Formats: sequence, structure tokens, C-alpha cells
Amino acid sequence: MARVVLKNLRKSFGAVDVIKGIDLTIEDGEFCVFVGPSGCGKSTLLRIISGLELATSGQIEIDGADVSNAEPSQRGIAMVFQSYALYPHLSVRDNIGFGLSLAKLPKAEIAQQVEAAAATLQLTELLDRKPKALSGGQRQRVAIGRAIVRNPQVFLFDEPLSNLDAALRSQMRLELTDLHADLKTTMIYVTHDQVEAMTMADKIVVLRGGQIEQVGTPMQLYNTPATPFVAGFIGSPKMNLFQGEVAKSMGCATYGIRPEHVWLDKAKGLWHGKVRHIERLGADAIVHLEAEGVGPILARTAGDSEICEGDMVWASPLAGKDVKFQA
Repeated sequence: MARVVLKNLRKSFGAVDVIKGIDLTIEDGEFCVFVGPSGCGKSTLLRIISGLELATSGQIEIDGADVSNAEPSQRGIAMVFQSYALYPHLSVRDNIGFGLSLAKLPKAEIAQQVEAAAATLQLTELLDRKPKALSGGQRQRVAIGRAIVRNPQVFLFDEPLSNLDAALRSQMRLELTDLHADLKTTMIYVTHDQVEAMTMADKIVVLRGGQIEQVGTPMQLYNTPATPFVAGFIGSPKMNLFQGEVAKSMGCATYGIRPEHVWLDKAKGLWHGKVRHIERLGADAIVHLEAEGVGPILARTAGDSEICEGDMVWASPLAGKDVKFQA
């Protein structure tokens, strides 16, 4: 396990600044998720921590040691990529133990470590299969097993679930969370999916344009976003954000209210408009309202709500649940 400290980290490709001065501490044993839109620098930042890219300037410390110019193999890290990168001609057993074989460890020791990793990842019964006989989720677990046997101080994950379907992603999120609880190792995870970030992280780092927009726990970012960008990025469906006359009437530059904090009523309220569409999700329903003088509003209501498309309704923000951003 290890504490990871980034000090004024910068990375430029020619005249293009990709990472613009990152200062961040990831505590020993934390599950930290880098999240942000495409091009925000999250994968580049992970590659710099791993040593696959060298920073233009700044410092990286892992477990108190300066590894800024160290080779990847000298950093005590193991990385799991989006692609499984398994050897198709090797069994699961040999794929997991491949790095240990290259290091010429004794066969008995390799077998012991492979068996232990397989047991942790529920792969024991699959050890003699080839990758082509595995599902996507099983292949990803093999890739994770190959990282586990290296006994790293820090695990790095670069969008490892993006090739899986929705059901498998949900299952693998749970399995990775369980794995972190079992190993208690520092994990840094990159994703563009805010749902992954919210459901897995101890700490979320929201990146935008090569800079940190906000750092906090999932619920800190959800309840008290520091900027309109974070407010709009974290949460599904996204927060309603208003500027112009609506925000001015509320005493701010940007006014935010989450869909679950918008109360709908056919008799009275603050904003009046027409229901354009309703997404029926079972227990919940997402109501798309076009309000007069306000514009589009999203509201989350009960799945059995009697509100219908075409209805004229009133919408009001719940007291104390709104967020105001000053200029």
C-alpha cells in the first residue's frame, strides 16, 4: 500500500498543454477515481503516474519516494488497461502468471500466487481455459489477476469496463469494490462515466481541460458542487442549471436544482409549463418540462405519477436543496 502525491505536475505535447499544474494527494489505501469528459487529461495523468509518459515538470511521490523519472517497473505499480491484452494461446493460469515467469520465480511460488489471485477473483475453475472461452467480464478479471500477482503498492485502472455491456459493467463495479475492500491497496481509476465514479470511489477527482475542477467524496461533489461544470457533470439525470433572468431572480450568476428536488403540481408553483416527454423507468419517472420564460426543466417523480405528456403543470424547487453559483 502507498500514498501517492502529485506536486505541480505538468505535461505538454509541443505547444499544447495537456496537464496544467496538478497538485493532489491520494491517501494510502484509497480508491480514487479520475473522471471527466474526453480530452480532459485523465488518461494522460494516469500514464504519467505509471511512468508510461514522463511529465514535462513536477514531481510524483509513491510511498514517500520520488519516482518522477523512474521506470514503470521501479514504481511499485500495476496497470489494467481498457483492452484485456491477454495471450490467446496461453491458458488463464499462464496468462495470470506470465509476468512472474518472466521474472524467473520458482514454479511452486508462481503456482501459489496464481492460485491465490484466481481464488480472489473467482477464476479457479477457469484456470485451464483459453481466453476465447471466456466472457468479457472473465477476461477482464484475468487481466486484473495478472496485476494482482505482482503485489503492487498501487493499482492503476484505465477505463477497464468500457468494453463491457451494461449488465457486466454493473457486476464488475461491485467486484472491483469488493476487491479493493479485500486487498486494501491504493487504487487509481480513470473513467468518463460519472456513475462508475459515484458508485466506486472513496475520492473523486473531477478534471477539466487538464486541471482539477474539484476533489471530494461522491456525496460532497453531488450535494455541494464547487462549479456549474461539476454540478452538470455529476449526477444522472444532470442538474438543472439556469442563467439569465432565472438566476438573477435567485440572486446568483448560475442557479442549480437537481431533478429530484423539483416538485411538480397541477395547481400551483413557481414555474409553469408543458410536459414534453416522460421517461418511465419503473420506480421513477423523468419528466421533461418546457417552462414559460425559463426553458427546459427536468424533474424526477414517482413512476406511477398521473402526470401525462401534454399536461400543463407547475414546477417548484424544494427549499434548501438548490445551489447558487456566483460569477
